[in-house]
Order: sequence, then structure tokens, then C-alpha cells
Amino acid sequence: MAFPLSVAVVAAGLVASAPSPDGAGALVLRVAGDCSAAAAQVVEQTGGQLLSVQPVGDSCIITVLVSGNGQRPRKVTVKVPM
Repeated sequence: MAFPLSVAVVAAGLVASAPSPDGAGALVLRVAGDCSAAAAQVVEQTGGQLLSVQPVGDSCIITVLVSGNGQRPRKVTVKVPM
């Protein structure tokens, strides 16, 4: 599940992207507030699939899709302090 987590980091508040200083052509991403650890924790605790992550003030708003027993998945939103 490394892909959804990397998406979460980008969605967590992309501030700027610029070429790397070594000129290798890679992008350096700066994010306002890193919610990736909180997102990983919520995904692990719920067993869900990450939908979105938003830094809001000193908290992270994390939304996951949690599958049920043969039922329609439900959307769960959790507020975690940074």
C-alpha cells in the first residue's frame, strides 16, 4: 500500500515542487504538515483503503473506505492531532 500513502503525502498540502539540487531531474515536494504517519496509522487500525488526507490547523483529517461483511463499504473520517 505504498502508493496510496505517497498520494496522501502529496494530497496533504503540496506547497511547491522544484527540480532537485543535484540536477537529476527528480522533483522535491514540500508539504505543509506531514500527515503520512497519521494516515498510515488510521489505515492500519481500520483495515480500510485511504481516500483522502487533509492537514487542517494542527490536525489531520483522514478519510478511509472500510469494507464490511458482504455489505457496501462505508466511509470513515478521523481527525488526528499532528
